[in-house]
This record gives sequence, C-alpha cells and structure tokens, in this order.
Amino acid sequence: RPTSRRRPRPRPPDRPFVADVLTNPRSDRVRSVRSLAQRPVRQRTGRFVVEGPQGVREAVRCAADRVVDVYLTDQAMERYAADIAAPARAAGLWVHQVTDEVLAVMADSEQPQGVVAVVEALAPSLADVLAGSPGLLVLLTHVRDPGNAGTVIRAADAVGAAAVLVSEASVDVTSPKVVRSTAGSLFHLPIVTGLPVESTLDELRAHGIRTLAADGGGTTLLPDADLSTPHCWVMGNEAWGLPEQVRAHCDDIVRVPIVGKAESLNLAMAATVCLYASAGALTFGT
Repeated sequence: RPTSRRRPRPRPPDRPFVADVLTNPRSDRVRSVRSLAQRPVRQRTGRFVVEGPQGVREAVRCAADRVVDVYLTDQAMERYAADIAAPARAAGLWVHQVTDEVLAVMADSEQPQGVVAVVEALAPSLADVLAGSPGLLVLLTHVRDPGNAGTVIRAADAVGAAAVLVSEASVDVTSPKVVRSTAGSLFHLPIVTGLPVESTLDELRAHGIRTLAADGGGTTLLPDADLSTPHCWVMGNEAWGLPEQVRAHCDDIVRVPIVGKAESLNLAMAATVCLYASAGALTFGT
C-alpha cells in the first residue's frame, strides 16, 4: 500500500463551504464512494470510507489532512453542525450535503447514521513504531473477524497502547466493518499491517520487547505474568488460536484464569482483559 497520498483538493478562498446537494444515487461520485467497500478498490486508490458520527468526528479531529470529503444528510448537517460540519469547514475540507437515498448508497451498513467521510489510508511501518520505544503493543495474528479486530484496536486505544500490529493474513483494517467497530480509534494510534508473524516477533525481541502469547493452554496465569517491562500481546485466530510455532517463538504463554463455568473468552474479550492488566502494571506497578 502506498505510504503517501494526494492531499485533498483546495477550495476557492472566497467559498469556504460549497453547499452542493447530491441527489442522484447513480452518479459517478456516489458510485465511487460505494466502490470503496471493495478491498481491491481500497488498495488501488489508497482510500476508505468512514461511517457514523463518532468515526467521522475523530477523522476530522485527528486526521483532517487525510480526509478527502465529508458527506452529511440534511438532518445530520443540523445535528452535527458543531462537532463535524463546522470543524470540517474550519479545516478546509469539502463538506457535501446529500439526500438520505444517496447516503444509503454510499454507506455499507444497513442503517447508516447520516454521516460518511472518505479518508486516505496511512501506512506506518514497524520501524516507525519501534523508534518511539513503545511500552505496550498488541499483535493480531491471522485474525479474520472484523468486529474482533476493530474491538481490539479500540481497547488498545483505551489503555494507551503504542500501536496495534496486524499480520499479513489478517482482516483488512480499512474494511467498513472494522472501521465502524473501532469507533474512531483507528485515528488515534498507529496500525501497522501486513506483518510476517515470526520475523516480527524477532524484531520486537531485538528491541527489548517481550512477547506474550495469549493462549488458553498457557502455564502462566495472567495475574502472575511479568507485565512491568515493555511487552507485546500476541493474539491468535478466532477458531484455532496460535499455532505451536508461534507460541514457541514467544517469551511466555499466558492464560486468562476463568473462575466460573464459561468455557472461554472470545478474542476481543481476552485481548481487552490482557491489555488492561498491562496498563495497570505499566502505569501503576500493580
């Protein structure tokens, strides 16, 4: 994926906001936005769609230089005037009013909330992340479920993790379902994608970052794990977990203790529990 993108086209200085109303759901512009639901189109254009007020708000607030266009229905234009439309205009972004029918075609969700933005993708590298001497990371290996991936990104953001690392065989983090499930966290921390798992683990270790495999068969219980130094949680696939060669490549294998009758936690739940345990140890020494 290219690392640099064309900046949004400039607006005439005497027209701070072009109040065009898009009414034709079959227009080329509408179809081009809708086509970004397809991974090959996202890869070719380097752009993706953000749906919903929370995601678009955070895109405008934290990544305005990458926002190409913002689209709002008449009702959304009024409802989100102060926290989306006005900041977008102030940042020099193109804001378009659209009909409900047009917005429905642009959006991937069945019940869109009247707000969509087209954003240019960013491709940070592992070297970029490691240069910042990170204390807490999470690596998703072969994670295929969009909701799980998005929730882990959101949890990593909540605990102040330095970045989320994603393996080359995992879900595309710019897919509509992943983007929606991050609730804007996608714009708060680096997401490094396309990583080979074992060489990534080697690179982390070379930079003094311990790797902790989260696995139900681990011999170390989470409360007993050493979380006081820089480390990276390694999370496996939803169905088959972490392969033996990946577990063997990690410094420790940790399991979340289950006291009740639940058989297990799903990926997103387990990752959230582990990340919060790490945040407590790194921040408060507990």
